[in-house]
Amino acid sequence: MERSPVTAVLSLLRPQPWILVALASALGLLAAAHAFETFGGLPPCELCLTQRAVYWLAAAVAAGGLILLRVQPPEPVARFICLALALVFAGECGSAAYHAGVEWKWWPGPTACTGGNTHVTLDQLKAFAEGRHVAIVRCDQPAFRVLGLSMAGWNTLIALKLTVLSVVSARRPL
Repeated sequence: MERSPVTAVLSLLRPQPWILVALASALGLLAAAHAFETFGGLPPCELCLTQRAVYWLAAAVAAGGLILLRVQPPEPVARFICLALALVFAGECGSAAYHAGVEWKWWPGPTACTGGNTHVTLDQLKAFAEGRHVAIVRCDQPAFRVLGLSMAGWNTLIALKLTVLSVVSARRPL
């Protein structure tokens, strides 16, 4: 008997498979961010790096959860991990929304990357002394927009989706 695509997708939202999907999602988004930096020549700003750190946390929670599921009964542990992932992805959603708001000038961003920085770091002075170009990547200027949204805006939507799916997964049967 062949499964429908909807049934296949719903089976991924059970707690144990979802943890693996969440891990793959976090690592995939990190890979995309690094690809934009490495191959696209788009260095991250301070807020981009914060968003990456949250995805690393999500990957660590998911990987740790998968290891824990090998030694613990899956029923309470899998649900707890899904809820923990929901909290991490909700934090990512907030971080990305804050960054998008800074880009739209809805609120001020960190002074270190929005032009209000009046101090210079030792690394910047050293680079300047060595004749290297010293550039500060601005948090309030998106590198590009697709369908009206910057990378931070798209990340907000992706993190919101991952948050909701983590909560749905925690409520589904094993």
